Parts: sequence; structure tokens; C-alpha cells
Amino acid sequence: MNDAWTVATSRHVPTFSAVVLAAGLSSRMQGQHKLLLPVGGQPAIRRTVSAIAGAQPEEIVVVTGFRGRAVMDALDGMRVTFQSNPRYEEGQMTSVAAGVAALGAPCDVVMVCLADQVLLDAADYREVIDAFAAMPRGSILVPFFRGQRGNPVAFSASYAAEVISGHVNPGCRKLIDEHPDDVIAHEATHDRFTIDMDTPEDYARILARLGVSAAVASGLGGPGQAVPT
Repeated sequence: MNDAWTVATSRHVPTFSAVVLAAGLSSRMQGQHKLLLPVGGQPAIRRTVSAIAGAQPEEIVVVTGFRGRAVMDALDGMRVTFQSNPRYEEGQMTSVAAGVAALGAPCDVVMVCLADQVLLDAADYREVIDAFAAMPRGSILVPFFRGQRGNPVAFSASYAAEVISGHVNPGCRKLIDEHPDDVIAHEATHDRFTIDMDTPEDYARILARLGVSAAVASGLGGPGQAVPT
């Protein structure tokens, strides 16, 4: 890392880069790859990355692993950097470390995003960055809704080396307990930060929330189709 990683304290609104975790096995999705399932007219991973891109990050790194080529194909034409994680089966933290290590653009904040949080939109990601900028103290922000921890987690880019080495794990459930002076909980006004898509039941609930039936969704999925608002 170099001086580009130094937090620019003079800026009111920090710049940020996003690491998107898209390497998992989808082991609870009964044989389907959750990130390739159609949601709102396009693969889930493309919907998520489009929302993140709408928040105007400096850079987006997508960490791939299981069925990495299919994930890359689903994002064809998008301005992202792909980083393969050959150790993805060892756990999510290996993907976080790989993604953060692959960042190249200067930024103040790193946001670690889950690829299956398909209900989040660009304004939600901006909300996290705005909340980070407004923190009275601390260097790590974790969203919550009614006591339930959510994602994405945002942390000062000055932590990058420690995250890469594994000394700080922004995805750890004990993060707040282990770093009470560094972590701020952001209480959200909606539950979208706490919803991901691990099981067929999760998928069905998300489609219902979007007003799309599973039968209709199964006929969609082209990466060029628009996302309904």
C-alpha cells in the first residue's frame, strides 16, 4: 500500500471503493448458483453490481471463485475488476483479503459488499458512505436494523493492510466487541441491509417483494434487460 491509502481528512464526503464478494459455493441454494438467478430481469450479481456502480465508487473489485467464469459472463460489459480467489472454500475472509489487495485506485473508504443483497439500491450504498462521513469517531461502520446486523461494512482505507493480513476481519460477528472504539453501528430505517439470498425460500421472498413470480423470473435473466424501479 502507498500514500494513496491515507484517509483524506480534509474532504467532507469521502471517496470509496467497493469489494464485492461473489466467490461463494451457494451451498444452500439446492444446486442453483444464487448469483446467476434472475432478479428483476437480470442475473442477481448484475443487479447488485449495477446498484453499487450507481453510488459512484472509485473502483469496483468483484471477487470470484465458484463458477467464476459464469459470474464474469453475467457482468459482461460492466466497468469492474475481477479478482479470482483460489482459496474461496476456506471462508469469506479470504475473499475479503483478496479483494482489498486488488484495489488500485486511491480512496478514503473501502466498502465490502455481499453480491446477493439484491434489494439494495444506489441510494442505500450512498447512505452507508454518508453515515461513515458523519461518524463522530471510529473507522468502521456496520449497518443495523432493529438489532440485526447488516451489510455492507465500510472501513477506513487505512485499515487495508490489516485486513489483507487478516488482523482485522470486517465480516467478523465479534467485530464490535473486539474493536469497540473503532466501530460505529449505523441504525437504518429499513431492513434491506439485513436481507440476502441464501436459500430458495429467500429467493422466493425477494421475488414476491419485487412483485415478480418465480415462473416469470425463470424466463428472464438477459444481462441487457432493464431493472424495474
